[in-house]
Amino acid sequence: MGFVIIPTKGDDGQVEHIYREKTDKRILKRNPWRDYRLHVTVLILVVIAELIGTIKIPLAKDVAITIMPLIYTIILGLAFYLAKPITWIKRKQARIAEGAMMLFIGVLIAKLAVSSGQSINLIFDMGPALILQELGHLATILVLPIALLLGFKKESIGMTNSIGREPNVAVVVDKYGFNSPESRGVFAIFIIGTVIGTIFISFLVTFSLSFIPLHPYAYAMASGVGSASMNAAAIGPTLAAFPGLETQVEAFAGFSNLLSFCVGIYIVMFIALPLTEKMYDWLEPKIGRDSIMPKEEDE
Repeated sequence: MGFVIIPTKGDDGQVEHIYREKTDKRILKRNPWRDYRLHVTVLILVVIAELIGTIKIPLAKDVAITIMPLIYTIILGLAFYLAKPITWIKRKQARIAEGAMMLFIGVLIAKLAVSSGQSINLIFDMGPALILQELGHLATILVLPIALLLGFKKESIGMTNSIGREPNVAVVVDKYGFNSPESRGVFAIFIIGTVIGTIFISFLVTFSLSFIPLHPYAYAMASGVGSASMNAAAIGPTLAAFPGLETQVEAFAGFSNLLSFCVGIYIVMFIALPLTEKMYDWLEPKIGRDSIMPKEEDE
């Protein structure tokens, strides 16, 4: 015998779920947005970072490394999370902060969209350059031999076919299955990118600006990796290095990030992933090591 749950209609004619009232009460009882200690702590960290300001470390004549306040807030937040005396910043607060970041970063996306609209003629003038720069997704395949030398097997396919943001995760999971080694690899890269990706790309852009003389638009386009947080971390040093080009840099960065979602997924599906599989089949017998991943027990 089976049971069928039929939703009821309210006085306004709209369908109401039978568990809606219970869910609403639970949300109101434990509303994560009422964790005021977390909000005050974040505000204090932001104020400290802004008071420190941007620091430029000169390395040589006309060469300097720029450290943005975003780096301070990330490091201070990590220290607060790991510090044992601080008991009000734990895993629960980390999940709340993650959700809040995804919500508030929408303001940044809106700002980039406005900048893109203001510079739409300039973007069209670039022609196919914006599309061709998406081929940078293929550069991650170059680290496949390193993954094999470290002892990864098919996990390396998921790790190295792309930078591993949301579209790539969807493609890999759909093709190989959720519990496959390839999916474990892409999820590992996704988590690493979420945790330390902003710090890494901020330092990478800072060093590149100091040593590689590229056009500001090139750096703006390169910041679009399909991740809003990493995009924001890459824009900061670029804006500091090229004052007066804020609108143009934001426009190219925002449009490039959008293309990484729209075009990048097709590059992964039809070029990057098949090429990674071919390279794996060719390199694994030659340089592959014993797997460092635990073997699954036979059921």
